[in-house]
Amino acid sequence: MEKGAITGEQKSQTVARLKPTLRLEDLAACDLVIEAITENLALKRELFAELDRRVQPAAVFASNTSSLSITEMMTATRRGPRFLGLHFFNPVPLMKLVEVVKTVVTDPATVDLILAFARKLGKTSILTSDRAGFIVNRLLVPYLLDAVRALEEGFGTIEDIDLGMKLGCNHPMGPLTLLDFVGIDTTYYIAEILFNEYREKRFAPPPLMKRMVLAGLYGRKSGKGFYDHSDPKNPKANKQLER
Repeated sequence: MEKGAITGEQKSQTVARLKPTLRLEDLAACDLVIEAITENLALKRELFAELDRRVQPAAVFASNTSSLSITEMMTATRRGPRFLGLHFFNPVPLMKLVEVVKTVVTDPATVDLILAFARKLGKTSILTSDRAGFIVNRLLVPYLLDAVRALEEGFGTIEDIDLGMKLGCNHPMGPLTLLDFVGIDTTYYIAEILFNEYREKRFAPPPLMKRMVLAGLYGRKSGKGFYDHSDPKNPKANKQLER
């Protein structure tokens, strides 16, 4: 509303539809529950097991995970046919895409229901099966890791690698800038999941990325990654990372 994108009335209508709660019992009558907690499989399984006991049996469960196994989460419940992945892309108000992820036991009627739900939200859906990284991260993460390897091996500076992909491939931002935006620790964690699933070198996080995570260089959220974000409007390349 402050940016003029919606009216005050639209804001009031939106807020009126939100019903915050700290009690899982309040979700009992829901038709659809979408989980979006931290990317930790054990915590997600624990939550879904608890939800399964409290939410009506006909409800559909979905996870917003970007990389974890939907099947492993599903097995914590007794509603396999009504369980799938629903991966929204950030920032959700701006990004049109949602990945719908079916398991080997997801009911086709459940898939159709969720595809219709996504359309109702104004999203564009792509349908995929339950394999680590789904479609987008399976393609995106190796590209990001290769950018780190290119820096690590001295192919170019941080700025030149980013500029090359921006102007050479017409990307809105370079891969190292994108890593800072997503979170270097988050991407490292996703890469580990992908490597454990596929056992292919292209999914293995490079040593430089591991050292950065250990040193707390996570990107924008920590103030420094491939760029120094102490001045958010004018980030400077972190020259200590260059050969």
